[in-house]
Amino acid sequence: MSLQNNDDIDIISDQWQQLGLKADYSALQIIARILRLNKTLEAELGKLHSKFKLNQGEFDVLAALKRSAQADLTPSQLHQAMLLSSGAMTSRLDRLETKQLIVRQHCTEDRRSIKVSLTDAGKQVIDTVYPHHFQLTDQLLGGLTEAEKNQLQRLLKKTMLNIDCRLDTES
Repeated sequence: MSLQNNDDIDIISDQWQQLGLKADYSALQIIARILRLNKTLEAELGKLHSKFKLNQGEFDVLAALKRSAQADLTPSQLHQAMLLSSGAMTSRLDRLETKQLIVRQHCTEDRRSIKVSLTDAGKQVIDTVYPHHFQLTDQLLGGLTEAEKNQLQRLLKKTMLNIDCRLDTES
């Protein structure tokens, strides 16, 4: 589809405008496109991860463990790094442990503390999946030049920081 053509979001904005709604349509269009884009990206990444018998959350945990400078992390370090509740993290860790991709062990210094690390099978899976993950993300943004990707990245980061700051002041 040409960028010059109206899409569904343009049509929705036009419909609101025809009702006489006084609003910032650019804000509406940006947020609607981000939400639609999010659904599309999640679906495409989900298809890729499912080929490796993973879901997005499981991939995220394996990737966090792979990226970590430490050989193992506590569940608390993982859920804080991934902005998850401890319950959601526990569920992900349970599934990954059942698949024998991670192991949870009590810390020798403090038996109350648990460390999570990749098993050899987990290392093999993440080493196999992440190149495909990066390749897909490159393909999904293949219609943008490097300069456009950099600009989009900066604008999205600025938007996230602005929203985070706004939410922090409200709490």
